[in-house]
Amino acid sequence: MIEGGKPAPDFTLASDDGRKVSLKDFRGRKVVLYFYPKDDTPGCTTEACGFRDVLPDVSSAGAVVLGVSRDDAASHQRFRQKYHLNFPLLSDPEVAVHKAYGAWGEKILYGKKTVGVIRSTVLIDEKGRVVRHWPRVKAEGHAAEVLEAIASSPKG
Repeated sequence: MIEGGKPAPDFTLASDDGRKVSLKDFRGRKVVLYFYPKDDTPGCTTEACGFRDVLPDVSSAGAVVLGVSRDDAASHQRFRQKYHLNFPLLSDPEVAVHKAYGAWGEKILYGKKTVGVIRSTVLIDEKGRVVRHWPRVKAEGHAAEVLEAIASSPKG
């Protein structure tokens, strides 16, 4: 389970631009790592556009945003282009990183129990430690809440 103050699980995933991206690449910066179910769906688009819109303030606060889903690079590229997303989208088709961050498991969808992606976000400090974990988020307004947490978190 993801806990504040503990080291964030390291990972290396393929980005929408074909590069390999690792958590360790961002040492010295805060990282907003958010997990979402599927490119170009209503809730995921709302959340992604929210992060897009606050990214200048997130960057000014010394942080980066990384979105993670099971979708492949081609899907991510279409999603980024369609909505002018200004941050990397990472592919985790095997859900290993989802599981490491508690973003995969049982949930209720349309009144039925199912297993799948749990929309969640982790704020990681400059040294790779978890600052805060949002285990189940609502897409609307979430980016502003994360920005507030970045602004109020101490420099790691």
